[in-house]
Amino acid sequence: MFSIYILTHNEELDIAACIESALLSDDVIVIDSCSSDRTVEIAQRYPVRLVQHAFESHGQQRSWMLESVQPQHEWVYILEADERMTPALFAECLQAIRSEQAQYIGYYVAERVMFMGRWIRRCTQYPRYQMRLFQHGQVWFDDYGHTEREVCAGATGFLQETYPHYTSGKGFSRWIDKHNRYSSDEAAETIRQLETGSVNWRDLIWGKTEVARRRALKNLSLRLPLRPVLRFFYMYFGLGGCLDGAAGLHWCLLQAFYEYLILLKVWEIRHLPVPKLDAELNIAPAVLQPEPDKILAKT
Repeated sequence: MFSIYILTHNEELDIAACIESALLSDDVIVIDSCSSDRTVEIAQRYPVRLVQHAFESHGQQRSWMLESVQPQHEWVYILEADERMTPALFAECLQAIRSEQAQYIGYYVAERVMFMGRWIRRCTQYPRYQMRLFQHGQVWFDDYGHTEREVCAGATGFLQETYPHYTSGKGFSRWIDKHNRYSSDEAAETIRQLETGSVNWRDLIWGKTEVARRRALKNLSLRLPLRPVLRFFYMYFGLGGCLDGAAGLHWCLLQAFYEYLILLKVWEIRHLPVPKLDAELNIAPAVLQPEPDKILAKT
């Protein structure tokens, strides 16, 4: 058996279905980032452990979770509230960790992006793998842009089964608001990569795994002109989003819009003035002078 962590923040629309899919495990742990909606209230109706911790970043939240909330089992699976565990995936996870010839400390699992009521397979770069199942204490996470990247202490493998990811399940307004925040982190990471990083051409062309090739392609894309336009054409025509129907068109447009937001934030970071501190302006802190005594007029 393996434990399942569920990460949440204001997930009242998704948390019930997510927990119910995870109850195939006998140890489900909800890590809530101090939600202000009914997420905690709903989660408490189920036989799960619930822990709250203020959100700092995606990487730090995962690392805090793994360090501070001990699972009952040696192996763990990370599930986000808008994702689901499936019986087929659960069975394959059990088979992987029970194998006497297990040579991996973790496994990547591909997501199926569910958008506007359907699986959009082509324009989402399927199969797009995420680190999900691993031995506790063998995988950690660092921040990368608005998201995180895993740090693995050994060899990793890939599972065949996939998990559904219901992106935009809480409405387009929330998607836009969330990606507006994400674009600020992505802009800072873009500048850092342009100044200190480089394109790994070997991984881009001959990368052994989808993860290595995708990361090399990401580093290349940061250096291309007209990135929003190129991303749309790459996803819609290159990956075949035009075959994903209306949902594919809208998804590609949203991703191009997100790329445009990142470019705007890059310009903003580089060109807008930053407020200076008093010390930098050589301005002494103001000293409050006592007011003179007030004189009351005689009547």
